[in-house]
Amino acid sequence: MRRNRYGKIVNISSIGGKVHEPMGSWYHATKFALEGLSDCLRMEVKAFGVDVIVIEPGAIKTEWNEIARENLLKTSGDTAYQEIARRHAKFLASGDKLSSPPEVIAKVIEKALLAKNPKTRYAAGGGAKSALFMRKLVSDRVYDSSLLWYLGKMK
Repeated sequence: MRRNRYGKIVNISSIGGKVHEPMGSWYHATKFALEGLSDCLRMEVKAFGVDVIVIEPGAIKTEWNEIARENLLKTSGDTAYQEIARRHAKFLASGDKLSSPPEVIAKVIEKALLAKNPKTRYAAGGGAKSALFMRKLVSDRVYDSSLLWYLGKMK
C-alpha cells in the first residue's frame, strides 16, 4: 500500500468501542483498543495515501449475543455479581429485537471501500447511531447511572 501510495484498511470494531456496559470489561477493552489503534494508524499511514476505516456495528443478528449471554451466566451467574449478571443477560436478550441482518454491515463495508474519500467511521446496525448519539450527549456519570437504572428494571 505504501509503495502504491493507495490502500484502505478496514477494522471491524463495535459501538462497544464507544459505549460501555457492566460485565463487559473484556469485550469493551478490546473494542476501545481497536478504536485507538485505528486512530493512531490512520495518522501514521495518511502520508502514504492509505485510509484507515472503522466499522462500528450495533446489534447484529448473529450467534454472538446468545454466546455472550450464556458465558456471562456461566462465569458470573453464581458469584457476587449474579444479580447484575442475570439482569445484563436479560438486557442483551432484549437487543435481539432490534438486531439487523449481517448484510447491513457488509453493505457498509462495501460503501467504505468504494468511497473515494471514506469517512473514518461508519456506524450501522440495530441501535448503533442512536446509542452513539446519546453517548455524546451525556456525561459518564449520567450514562452509568442511566444504564444501571435500566438494568435494575430487568428483573
